[in-house]
Amino acid sequence: MTQNQDQGTEEMPLEYQVSDQDVLEAMKGLSGYVDITPGDAREIFRLAYAQAMRRLGFSLRAKDLMSMPVVSVTADTPLPQVAQVMAQAGVSGLPVLDGQGRVLGVISEKDFLARMDPQGPGTFMGVVARCLNSGSCLVAPMLGESAGQAMNAPALCVGPEATLTEIAALLNHRGVNRAPVVDAQGRLLGIVSRADLVRQAAGRRP
Repeated sequence: MTQNQDQGTEEMPLEYQVSDQDVLEAMKGLSGYVDITPGDAREIFRLAYAQAMRRLGFSLRAKDLMSMPVVSVTADTPLPQVAQVMAQAGVSGLPVLDGQGRVLGVISEKDFLARMDPQGPGTFMGVVARCLNSGSCLVAPMLGESAGQAMNAPALCVGPEATLTEIAALLNHRGVNRAPVVDAQGRLLGIVSRADLVRQAAGRRP
């Protein structure tokens, strides 16, 4: 195998790697004679798997991956209500919309933590530590605030034709866990999360 051929191939997850014995058993089920060693067959399988993953990354698009309907709030939704909506839906973040359904931003657990402990590390345990040390309620200042004040804006959004590969690169680059899917006018269509990408890749493993 040349260096160029191997460049860019994906490392197969350990649990899906094929042993020589696996290949030998599979070859016994073939009709006729196959002039190929188990090692060659395993390498072909590895390369085919990597190629399949690349093809999957470019063929699946946001419209195929996105979850619908999307739990969302508006910019004037009070933060206590936002927290309740997130808790009831079991989500760690959601889009913030204007009156026309356009995405203005995204609010997540990280935004709540940052407002509860603006000088701290912005982590759950950091908030717990400050609460325990100060003996005060850190959520009290948020009682009069709205989603529009706490959201992260502008939101990282993708169009319905964005590929799985493009979405994964964007999420990694921005360090976020979700991207609203919007139409040309910025109206919310669905949402794609890291969990959606992992689920799609896992569901198509050989």
